[in-house]
Amino acid sequence: MMNAKTLILGGVRSGKSRLAERLARDSQQPVSYIATATAQDEEMRARIAAHRRHRPAHWQLIEEPIQLAAVLNTHALAGHCLLVDCLTLWLTNLLMAEDSSLFERERAALLAVLPTLQSQIILVSNETNMGVMPLGELSRRYCDEAGRLHQELAQACDQVILTVAGLPHILKGGPL
Repeated sequence: MMNAKTLILGGVRSGKSRLAERLARDSQQPVSYIATATAQDEEMRARIAAHRRHRPAHWQLIEEPIQLAAVLNTHALAGHCLLVDCLTLWLTNLLMAEDSSLFERERAALLAVLPTLQSQIILVSNETNMGVMPLGELSRRYCDEAGRLHQELAQACDQVILTVAGLPHILKGGPL
């Protein structure tokens, strides 16, 4: 689907990134992979390395932990596929920033730019709100903000997929 916007949700190790990468490959378009993770510890460095090994070497890699809307706007070209992995890491980066208003500005920018983009967009995010209410104010805010963001993105996207145990479940849009 040219210019389609797809949101892929799922838990940790649910298969959401693998599905997103497959959809990007299947698009048969040039792919830019936008990574939002930051390597703060050895375990995260290992996760990032594993993701790199699974991606085709010819994909363009853009590492951007904060200004996602600006990067999407710059790199969205007709006939091109942009894959963002992952929105919940981006959300964490924003919530941990010293500037408390950064999250609202960047969230609003993403929601404003998404409908204007002329590329196929694949967004990957962790569905965190299917369990118990977390302890701690920041953890609860994170879950609340992720839930709100997912709801708003689901409205803006053509297709929404929930992955569970490596199996995609179409919540909105046509078949894969």
